[in-house]
Amino acid sequence: MSQGLPARRSAVLALQFVLKSRTALDAALSQAPDFDGLDARDRAFARLVAATTLRRRGQINAVLSTFVQRPLPDSAIEARLILETAVAQLVFLNTKPHAAVSGAVDLANRSRDSARFAGLINAVLRKTVSQGKAIAEATPLRRNLPEWLQASWQAAYGSETLDAIAAAWMAAPPLDITVRAPDQAEEWAAMLGAELLPTGTLRKREIGDITTLKGFDDGHWWAQDAGAALPAMLLAAKAGETVLDLCAAPGGKTLQLASKGARVTALDASPKRMKRVEENLARTGLEAELVTDDGQSWGQAERFDAILLDAPCSATGTLRRRPDAAWIKAADDVRSLMPIQSALFDNAVRLLKPGGRMVICTCSLQPEEGEHWLSKGLKRHAGISLDPVRPDELPTLEDAVLKNGAVRLTPALWPERGGIDGFFIARLVKAGTA
Repeated sequence: MSQGLPARRSAVLALQFVLKSRTALDAALSQAPDFDGLDARDRAFARLVAATTLRRRGQINAVLSTFVQRPLPDSAIEARLILETAVAQLVFLNTKPHAAVSGAVDLANRSRDSARFAGLINAVLRKTVSQGKAIAEATPLRRNLPEWLQASWQAAYGSETLDAIAAAWMAAPPLDITVRAPDQAEEWAAMLGAELLPTGTLRKREIGDITTLKGFDDGHWWAQDAGAALPAMLLAAKAGETVLDLCAAPGGKTLQLASKGARVTALDASPKRMKRVEENLARTGLEAELVTDDGQSWGQAERFDAILLDAPCSATGTLRRRPDAAWIKAADDVRSLMPIQSALFDNAVRLLKPGGRMVICTCSLQPEEGEHWLSKGLKRHAGISLDPVRPDELPTLEDAVLKNGAVRLTPALWPERGGIDGFFIARLVKAGTA
């Protein structure tokens, strides 16, 4: 194959896995036959092309619908994705026109399924070179979201916030870092060339290979979105307290809790994901008891001073980092997760000591997995009440604190700082005395 073609082929094949099998992008790339044999630069290019295609799919389809008079048949998914990835390169990645067009045509000709569309691909992309950017720029950014998310967020947040979230999704996410010793945050910000955010997270504008950065191998810090760092911060674990991190993997919140000197039990149902928690603890030199079990039912005599429940969810708040989540999830997935979230809430209440506190959270923008989840949980448990988060606890994110003291983060916040993942967070307290 010509130079760059294996990377382009990997992007196309990965997108097929994402859209047909609802596979996460990184897992899909690893399944592409050529991907493991690519050098680091080409692997990064393949991922960038695939991620950009997912992130900008509405605008890409607007370009294609202008030049493709009759839609391609459903069986021509490979040809369609060759077109989509080439438009992504031409319009959004500033790839040289000859490289993008000839690469797409060559790729089509190497597959029996797409070769009959090679002439169409060539003609459409040549028109895209001259007109594609103007068409894309005239397309509302919200069109890059699946229709079910547009409708959901319009109803939940209104048109202005929907458009702001859609705009935030277009930007590549930064690298956010949690420092093991918060009193050294300024020192590490200087060493890493990072910004110290008001909530204590460090932020570098570009991610790159984090394993090459100073302090990674020695476990002085770990990658964790600024929004994901807030639940543990609001739980405020103390030295010597018994703390349960329910649904702990991949372990960022476990590390935060353990770094405070708490006696942490980290529980997750997935042995594979728990392996990552174990590796992160080993790298940072922190300690926690690891339990692989079902958080909906685990626990007999155990009772904890504090519990952090980061429940499994649709992850629609993380689209900046996981653009595939928009296309592998649907409204039915939200509904199917709700019973699990309720069961985890109920078990967490049972495992909490009287007088204990609990933080619940999801990395979702869906009210069913946040505000509604909390409301239903409070109705089921008379002994649990909200411990309202004060606006001053979230400097520069005061607008995220709701009237009842729960927290609703959306990617529309912090636009001048590079955004933040979407989260719902609530802090609760159990009646009685320990």
